[in-house]
Amino acid sequence: MDERHDEATSAGVASRAAEPECREALDVLYHYLDGELDEERRRTIRHHLELCSPCLEAFDFEAELKVVIAQRCRESVPDSLRDRVASALAEASRASRYRP
Repeated sequence: MDERHDEATSAGVASRAAEPECREALDVLYHYLDGELDEERRRTIRHHLELCSPCLEAFDFEAELKVVIAQRCRESVPDSLRDRVASALAEASRASRYRP
């Protein structure tokens, strides 16, 4: 892909992100990729991606990026760091559930 296509795609995603369906799809993209959505929400997002090429391109990019990161970032981390990160994520998740 060339730079003009990338710019056009970015512009398309940005302009579509103002639409409620696109905003929802883009907001939960990482959760969708990680399999963290319930089946009904996955179906809704999948249906939107089938109909919206700018959002599908964003999905494809993020999916490919996730694969590249998984392949290249294989260094092990100390268990103590892993535990601290897991605790921080759990705390952030609990805090976001109780936010009005």
